[in-house]
Amino acid sequence: MSFHDGMSAINLEMPQRVPRTEYSAQWHWSLIKAVTGIDVNSFSDDSVKNKGSAAFKKAWNYDFYWSILIHQEEFAGKHTDMGHAIYEESGLDFSAEVSQLFDDPEDVYSVDFDEFLGLRDEEVLVRRFNEDYAMRVSENEDMVNMTGIYVTLMSGLIALLGWDTLLMAAGLDAKAFGEFTNRYARWITPHFRALAKCNAPVVMIHDDMVWGSGQFLKTKWYEEYIFPNLKRLLNPLREAGKKILFTSDGNFTSLVDNIADCGVHGFVMEPVTDMALVADKYGKTHVIVGNADTRVLLSGTKEDIENEVKRCMDIGKKCPGFFMAVGNHIPANTPVENALYYNEVYEKLSRR
Repeated sequence: MSFHDGMSAINLEMPQRVPRTEYSAQWHWSLIKAVTGIDVNSFSDDSVKNKGSAAFKKAWNYDFYWSILIHQEEFAGKHTDMGHAIYEESGLDFSAEVSQLFDDPEDVYSVDFDEFLGLRDEEVLVRRFNEDYAMRVSENEDMVNMTGIYVTLMSGLIALLGWDTLLMAAGLDAKAFGEFTNRYARWITPHFRALAKCNAPVVMIHDDMVWGSGQFLKTKWYEEYIFPNLKRLLNPLREAGKKILFTSDGNFTSLVDNIADCGVHGFVMEPVTDMALVADKYGKTHVIVGNADTRVLLSGTKEDIENEVKRCMDIGKKCPGFFMAVGNHIPANTPVENALYYNEVYEKLSRR
């Protein structure tokens, strides 16, 4: 692990070694056991799991740790539950629980967020961000740590409404849905002001404003209701000197210029976003994180895996702020031997 290499890349100083991060590989217990020798599985005590994860992150040389604090739990149960498919080893995260916050899509147009979700004390939020950041630093020595916000704008609306209600509400009255979005942006604002005041020099902003095939609402709507709000929310962070990394699942290729214009310092992307295009436009001025295809690790040959890592390295090595990562995760059903070979190829190609 290297705080130095991670911060060098974030500051666009092009370290001699391509730094890396991964998402949730540190909970792939069979992989962790193979890498560290620690006997750990889904049913192990938390102390054993924490020990295994820490040893794994060190062995795989994480240079920054993707982390945020503000999830949908901030809504205190007032959100739609869409259930959860199996992701974790042994399927412990599966949930068939489904609930809908709004039965009628048009009911969302009149929501008063201050009344519905309650006001937030900015200084309390500052303390929470500082506590979260301090915990990450204590857990992840010698790497860049961060805190941040998951439910920035669209991700907050998805959590509140679920996909069906969101798409119906946006389709029935785009303007009323936009005003609903504006009110949510005003409600979430204290979180961003607090994030600007916290101790973390690097922050993660997450917003799933697209899906796998790209944007799901018209560009004009994003330009009227998402990007002005996002730019306003990020202004305090920039004024405070924070390095802002932005993550969106899905394919945000068509919106990358708009996202850049909002003031982010880096892009964390899944394989469906065109990293070559992003690197061509922003590779000298922004952090680029990604974007090896997890599906190649899941079912590809060794040759496929090597070619995929090489694809990313051929794009990224020319970019001073490039981090290698598998997008978006290395899930627990990824064959251990494939994950190990991916790491072997990364290490072989990581020197500039």
